[in-house]
Amino acid sequence: MKNLILLAGIILLSGCSLTTSRDIKHAEKVLSNFQCNKIETAQMAHSSITSYHEQALASSRQKAESYVQSYKDGEKLFDVPLTDIIEEQYVIYQEACQHLGGINPTKNN
Repeated sequence: MKNLILLAGIILLSGCSLTTSRDIKHAEKVLSNFQCNKIETAQMAHSSITSYHEQALASSRQKAESYVQSYKDGEKLFDVPLTDIIEEQYVIYQEACQHLGGINPTKNN
């Protein structure tokens, strides 16, 4: 009986580990899409709106990178899949890029 419980526990833990590993790989794939092209900050008129979008652009990428690294280190920060969190940050990143006049590469998922 003890062996059966131990075996069930090992199977459960390895299943969770594989799921987490897949989630991290998919989140890293989404993270690789965080690119904003064609922004010339030197020629951009600086205003509070521009500063806001520049900050949103940088912080959303930084947060996404931080979340992925935390999950790689074994910390589970949220009750939802990591990929969902990274995709939310990607939406913020895309919007900031577009408001700054940048062009996002097409998403190939």
